[in-house]
Amino acid sequence: MKLYVGNLPFSATESEVREMFETHGSVESVSLITDRDTGQPRGFGFVEMNDGAEAAMSALNGTQMGERSLTVNEAKKRENRGGGGGRDRW
Repeated sequence: MKLYVGNLPFSATESEVREMFETHGSVESVSLITDRDTGQPRGFGFVEMNDGAEAAMSALNGTQMGERSLTVNEAKKRENRGGGGGRDRW
């Protein structure tokens, strides 16, 4: 199951997040999202777990990491936001 983890401290590392979730089950991957232009952390990420995801959500949602209260819930599929961009060509 893939979990969304929001309101992460900008100083959080993948290993810190992994360690927090591993107390509830087996973590397959951790991905912290960064801004594509600046490379700075965006304060959220995703954790994939083989087992223990429900327990992790219950236990970690609303807990403190640094000075921030985490939001942990099941990740939703990303909507197709279109793309291609550019201007209309007449």
